[in-house]
Amino acid sequence: MPTPPRPGPFWPVRLTVILAALVSLIGVASVAPAHAAVYNSCTMSRCADARTAKSIWASKGYPTTRTWYSWPDGRSNFAGGRFYNREGQLPSGATYHEYDVYSRTQGAPRDAYRIVVNRGTGVTWFSPNHYTDFYRL
Repeated sequence: MPTPPRPGPFWPVRLTVILAALVSLIGVASVAPAHAAVYNSCTMSRCADARTAKSIWASKGYPTTRTWYSWPDGRSNFAGGRFYNREGQLPSGATYHEYDVYSRTQGAPRDAYRIVVNRGTGVTWFSPNHYTDFYRL
């Protein structure tokens, strides 16, 4: 019966390469906690668009059903339903709902621009980068 080969001096390198490949395949290296920045005002150029969207969504009663809604420009916009604030970036104890800022053809992919509305107080936050940063409107 032959003896099994002994690991050579390069086995730690091989193991490191194999582990790195596995990590990249399952995405463990990309998992990191969200650290949103929260600002008490919004002065960037897209804030005006977010305020307009807020006004239109308010005129629709801030719908809570996750679906497409007709928009004044003849296209559609998406209400995304409940925003759970799982990372705790926004004040706790509130019920939030999310709404897209920019309209598009119904069924088109969504972009990163959202407003998040506190259903109890009406306080609205704008996120230009899909919940990485929040600006109070």
